[in-house]
Amino acid sequence: MRVDTTGGFSAGPLETEQTAVEAEKDGYDTLSVPETSHDAFVALALAARATSRIRLQSAIAVAFARNPMTLAYQANDVTLVSGGRFDLGLGSQVKPHIERRFGMPWSRPAARMEDFVLALRAIWDAWATGDRLRYEGEFYSHTLMTEFFSPGPNPHGTPPVMLAAVGERMTEVAGRVTDGLLAHSLTSPSYLVEVTLPALRRGRGDTGTLDGFDVCLPVFAVLGADPDARAAAAAGVRRQIAFYASTPPYRPVLEHHGRGELADRLNRLSRQQAWDEMAGLVDDDVLDLFAVSGTPQEVAAGIVARYDGLVDRVTLNTPYDADPALVHDTVAGLRTA
Repeated sequence: MRVDTTGGFSAGPLETEQTAVEAEKDGYDTLSVPETSHDAFVALALAARATSRIRLQSAIAVAFARNPMTLAYQANDVTLVSGGRFDLGLGSQVKPHIERRFGMPWSRPAARMEDFVLALRAIWDAWATGDRLRYEGEFYSHTLMTEFFSPGPNPHGTPPVMLAAVGERMTEVAGRVTDGLLAHSLTSPSYLVEVTLPALRRGRGDTGTLDGFDVCLPVFAVLGADPDARAAAAAGVRRQIAFYASTPPYRPVLEHHGRGELADRLNRLSRQQAWDEMAGLVDDDVLDLFAVSGTPQEVAAGIVARYDGLVDRVTLNTPYDADPALVHDTVAGLRTA
């Protein structure tokens, strides 16, 4: 089980560059760079120039905010700059953001994503081989590529494509056309075993094998040096769980555990922006479904007990002001385990 880390959701490109240097020094396997209030690819390019070993990953780049051609160029360039240390992590985002924030079309996200990735691979293949670009899919069509606009073969090959997915259809797409799954923090061992992994195997086809396919999971970790600090950490995690669980695409996870009505209540409260009340609805049972709590040693052991053999890579998700020393000790415990 490899241990990854992530840049802050509001971190700017220069902050992410420094985070990458520190993460490499601390021995992390991969740094995931989110795309929220800054462009992920600018930060990834800076991080690539400042490091030499650690892998770098977009987590996630919003696919439907772009088209396959623009993303093909961005991913190709970061692969060049990093010397082949880049994983392209993609996600769909949700309909209101795609239509109202980005002004882009939304329809049948799983089918559109599959077409998007296939188009992306067709573009990379045309650059690598010099063959004529002939991709005509249901949503995307790319049939023009002259020598002047082709970067040619990338000496480091094409980057692995990772796909964020929660629902079964998108998870099947991940298994069918990508190299790995970026699972969501709102995931339990039961949901992984009974929903996610079977969907991946269906997507993988006749063999159903996940050999060579990475499953990555950011795990909520409740860490604190004393009871008060741990209570504050738990409050931060409850708030984040409530936020995610209020979003309709994540409702199936709650339904899987017989808590669909909680998702409905959280969704109604989110429309009123009643964030504190929402967090109060996340009881200890729900917290324990999605988070591992305790000392660094207990959290490390708990993550291994829950997810060893189910996932290949983990990240500690600490949506609160976590003590860096406790995070360091937890990561050390994971490596020892």
